[in-house]
Amino acid sequence: MFKYIFKKLLYMIITLWIIMTATFFMMNMIPGDPMQNGPKVLPEAVAKNLEKKWGLDKPIGVRYVTYLKNFLKGDLGESYTTPGLTANEVIKTRLPASLRLGLQAVIVGLVIGLLIGILAALRRNTWLDFVAIFLAIVGVSVPSFVFAALLQKSLGGGFFPIVGWVTEDMGIPEKFQVTALPTLSAAIGGMATYSRFMRSSVLDVLSNDYILTAKSKGLSEGQIIRRHVLRNSITPIITIIAPQIGGIVTGSFVIERMFSIPGLGRYYVDSVNGRDYPMIMATTVFFSAIFILSIVVMDILYAVVDPRVRKKLMK
Repeated sequence: MFKYIFKKLLYMIITLWIIMTATFFMMNMIPGDPMQNGPKVLPEAVAKNLEKKWGLDKPIGVRYVTYLKNFLKGDLGESYTTPGLTANEVIKTRLPASLRLGLQAVIVGLVIGLLIGILAALRRNTWLDFVAIFLAIVGVSVPSFVFAALLQKSLGGGFFPIVGWVTEDMGIPEKFQVTALPTLSAAIGGMATYSRFMRSSVLDVLSNDYILTAKSKGLSEGQIIRRHVLRNSITPIITIIAPQIGGIVTGSFVIERMFSIPGLGRYYVDSVNGRDYPMIMATTVFFSAIFILSIVVMDILYAVVDPRVRKKLMK
């Protein structure tokens, strides 16, 4: 098991290095000058001094090695557009908003999605099953920002604010009001995915022989669901939770912009538009690290939960 975990962590480091390298070189090959990207054209002397300050006058290979050295020291760089503002400070201040939105969306999507999937499988070929399938198709097909716009139009402006985010002086009811619409908007896609996979997983478990054996022993439907169906059908869902967590927790770019949430996703878009190279690199590497780490953790958790996988790894 230790060898398996070590291998996964090694793959994680290699993957992160590949992403970091590819992002660095592709970003620096974009035509144009990041020093002259603002609305005001800087004098040539000022632009040259700034290029020298940020090391943009050096060959790309030298800049790459310098970036790797600073990264290993924990220095993710300083903003071009806002001198004095470091990427470490941006991540520290803006991560809580993205993290709160992401975790709430994952929890809401997971609970409701699994519940819908279980009910649809247990009531197969009934109106409940057809409604669940329809909702899953709509949730997967329609982008989250469309749902966000519909929620803002139909529910926003009254009890639920259209824009804004929580502050420290807010109580629990106020925090619920502010976060309800963006959380639901970000959770709909995951909700549809979980319900669809859970339905298929439960149906697969119900077709096994040990379910018939449990029924022949006189166990009630509730006992069969609790003891056998849920335990065995929830395991495959672990494999799809990882990309969902990694994708949502790191920031839903469009959702954060639509609801004016001061998160990392919104700042990432602003950095790309402003060609703020250090911030683009820092947020890209950070997002990638979170995404890869979530997949590694879920792989390890899958081996812990499923004895068959664990037994295979021990060989």
